[in-house]
Amino acid sequence: MAKVRVRPETGNLYFDFSYRGVRCREQTLLLDTPANRKSVEAMATRIKREMAKGTFEYQAFFPDSPRVKSFENPQLKAESNKPIEQIDPQTPTFSEFADLWYLESEPRWRKQYREAMRQTLDRFLFPYFGTKNLANITRADLLGFRAEIAKRKGRAGQTISGKRINKLMAQLKAILEEGCDRYGLNSPGRGIKPLKQKRADVLPFTLEEVDVLVATVRKDYQHYLQVRLLTGLRTGEANGLQWIDIDFKANTLCVARTMSRNGDGETKTDDSRRTIVMVPQVRAALQQQKANSLEGCPWVFHSSHGNPVDVVNFTNRVWYPLLRHLDLKKRPPYQMRHTAATLMLAAGENPEWVASVLGHSTTEMLFRVYSRFVPNLTRNDGLAFTGLLNAHSETDKKEMPTVSAEVLASLTLAQKNSLLAELTRQIQNK
Repeated sequence: MAKVRVRPETGNLYFDFSYRGVRCREQTLLLDTPANRKSVEAMATRIKREMAKGTFEYQAFFPDSPRVKSFENPQLKAESNKPIEQIDPQTPTFSEFADLWYLESEPRWRKQYREAMRQTLDRFLFPYFGTKNLANITRADLLGFRAEIAKRKGRAGQTISGKRINKLMAQLKAILEEGCDRYGLNSPGRGIKPLKQKRADVLPFTLEEVDVLVATVRKDYQHYLQVRLLTGLRTGEANGLQWIDIDFKANTLCVARTMSRNGDGETKTDDSRRTIVMVPQVRAALQQQKANSLEGCPWVFHSSHGNPVDVVNFTNRVWYPLLRHLDLKKRPPYQMRHTAATLMLAAGENPEWVASVLGHSTTEMLFRVYSRFVPNLTRNDGLAFTGLLNAHSETDKKEMPTVSAEVLASLTLAQKNSLLAELTRQIQNK
């Protein structure tokens, strides 16, 4: 996609775009004025349109550019000792089709995902597949790309995770499958299985640890931790809370946006946009936060200057020092979300309600991720089931069900509520 930028040292506008997997910057002599920018942006739109149609000719737009010569025979591989690929004139190169696919898909993507996809194309896919013709991309090319990516260093000098590689491969295969379907080709990506992924560590805090964390953290972050530990808000959701989202009369808070270093954005999914009923501890924390907030500041949680909480500063300057001080195992702030989920489930709350509070569309993740942390979901003595059968058997005799104290203690809150409802119904019938 062609972008218009300004060169700081001269103030002149220039084009910044990717063509055939190569990043191109073409300069102009026009200063950054409203009229000049309008003209240059109009030309950038034409470039984008021509690329989408597959009719872009570099020389037609930039006849004096030294890059013209390098694009005269784009089918030649960079290495001179490799043969020229057999080009199917009826199919575009990967970069040409990928740019078209991106433009067609853009309307259904959220802003953050659009930016991430653009980065994936420019940083990973175009350098490897950009000049290759769709008809000439093979299964071996995809496996070779995956092997090369797996050797790259990611954060903290470590190799890129299997999860990240699988995402890159999924995006690559989506482009190839769409392109091959349009041109009657067999997609080389079909049948390639994803890499095994390391299961994410779930290290929730106990209720006692929650109390210690809130009591020990810096005073200006106490309410922030209280809300996150008891609602399960994601980092961006908590940082994006504004006072217009808090309704003390209805006793609810609304998750309507996220906040990151990239700015104000949309929620992760449609289901992530939700309204949460506040428990008394959360309500009290927000009321106290409101009483101490900066006048005119829209953000619920903010810095001393009225800016939203910065996730990096909080993590490195508040969170990790707090864990070290309390001699707790190091874990990222996201574990506060896991903590809220496990506490809700351990209390016997309906899993569907817990999923809605967390912003999940189904309960699948709850049972897959959190089951081992919830005693009532992992017990194997059969007492809860026995209690349920006893209650059912007694009901069939139209007598008041009798359950031993031991069995009653083993029932979940939901089962106890069900038993109480049955008792009430029988009393009413009598």
